[in-house]
Parts: sequence; structure tokens; C-alpha cells
Amino acid sequence: MSTPPQSPPPAGPPDDRPDRQPAVPPQPAASPHPDPQPPGAFYAQPTLVGRPAPGPPQPGNPYAQPPGYAPVPPVVTVRGGGAGRAVLWAAVGAVVASAAWAAGVFLTGVKDGGADLRGYAAPASMCSGADYSSFTGEYPQKDSAPTHTSLKERALEESYCSLGLKKTGSSYADAYLSMQLDLHKSTDPGPEFTATWKNYASSHTGYDTDPVEGIGDEAYLISQDTVTGSSGGSRYATLAVRDGWVTYLMTYSLYLTSYGTDKDPPTLTEVTGWLKTDARATLKRLRD
Repeated sequence: MSTPPQSPPPAGPPDDRPDRQPAVPPQPAASPHPDPQPPGAFYAQPTLVGRPAPGPPQPGNPYAQPPGYAPVPPVVTVRGGGAGRAVLWAAVGAVVASAAWAAGVFLTGVKDGGADLRGYAAPASMCSGADYSSFTGEYPQKDSAPTHTSLKERALEESYCSLGLKKTGSSYADAYLSMQLDLHKSTDPGPEFTATWKNYASSHTGYDTDPVEGIGDEAYLISQDTVTGSSGGSRYATLAVRDGWVTYLMTYSLYLTSYGTDKDPPTLTEVTGWLKTDARATLKRLRD
């Protein structure tokens, strides 16, 4: 009996061949000019998820990750009389109770008392709800068209503002400021907030991280200063605060190339002092 011819094995995908390498997509060039919107992460971030990338974090919630279902114990079939049926119904009851608990946690993300919002309320416009008066001495001109967004959902309330800071006589923004408040109503942002901001400097080259006492339950100051003389560089600082299940981010950034050689930008020490003062004032205002 003759053996039927065998079909040749199918060829693997092109990327599996030694003479072919996966194509590398072109990388976007970085713009030397700042954008009033913070470049793309908390935040993220996400939710704050993702993680914040170097530079001012994006608005968004990087923390709300739905918990997984708890493992459901298998039902064991037991043969026999009344005792066997009792064991069987006990196992079924355990399965139903476990599934109900898991579904409840998945749907609400909250157990044992609910969200700890500390009495905060998210304003419809963060541009008018936040206090940034410490910056007005250096930047007295108001932004005539700031950007603000808000979100009000069952799981999350969020209010965000981004505006340009102008010195006297400036036609364009000399620096940028953004503020973002998140009320996490379904999940506790604490663990991911700590992991993200406490370790920011270890995962992003060139940044410094310092804990800040006396603001909320925990706060971290993230900064980077590459200004050298009057020729170029940037100055960046974010204050990230968590108070219960509420998070607040305040970010300042400037690029010396757009600041003007006839103007001396504020020092990083001055900027971080303003961030701390205004963050305290804003959080107090949004709890009253």
C-alpha cells in the first residue's frame, strides 16, 4: 500500500525567519515648545491608571482597577443519605456565598464602610475652584482661555484645569500650571498612589522625589531642573497629594527657550514653596 504524499509544514510568520526582522515604527520627534496641555502619565497617568511618564502627568484616573473574582471552591459530589446531602448543600451554599461576595466587590469595589472622601467636592471648573494665588505675584496676567474639564460618574469624580502663566508684558505664556482633583468613589487609590509617586525617581531618570509632611495623608514632590545659565533647559515640579480616597495633583513647568532672555524665571525652591502653599489652601477650600 503506497503512502500518500505528506504536505510540507506550513511556513512560520515572516518575523520568525532569521533573515527578516520586525519593522520598527518611526518615533515621533519631541517638540521644543511647550503645550498648554500637559504632555502624555497618578496620576494615569492614570487610571493615574497607566503610569505617569516623564513630564507633567495627563489627566485621568490611574488607580481604578476592578478587583478580580475570588476563586470559587469546587462542588464535591457526595453519595449517601441525609448526611451526604447536608454536606452537598453546605458546599453549594459556600459556592453561592463566595460568588455573591465576589460579584459585590467587583460591582462596587467598596467594602467595610465605603469610600473615604473626607467631605471633598469636585468643582465644575477647577480653574475657579483651585487656589493658585502664590503664582500671581510672578505671573500677574490672567490666562483669558484656560482649559478645564470635569467628570461626574458613579465610580469617579474629576475636575481638571490647565492654564498659561504670564509675566507683565508677555504676549505668550511664560510657564504652565495644571491642577487635578480626583474623588475615587469605588476603589482605594492609596496603594497605587504610594507605589507610583514614592518611587517616581527610581523609574524616571533625572527626577527627584521628596516626601512632604503636613498635607493630606501623604504627599510627594516630584521635580526636575535642567536650566543652565540663560541659554536653555526646563524646570518642572509636581506636588501629588492623597487624602483618604481623594487625590490632588498640581504641576508647574517652564521651558527657558520660551521664557525670554530678559526675564529670570523663579527658582525651583520658590516654585515648590508656592505649590505647597496653594495645595493646602485648595484642599481646605474644597472641603468647606
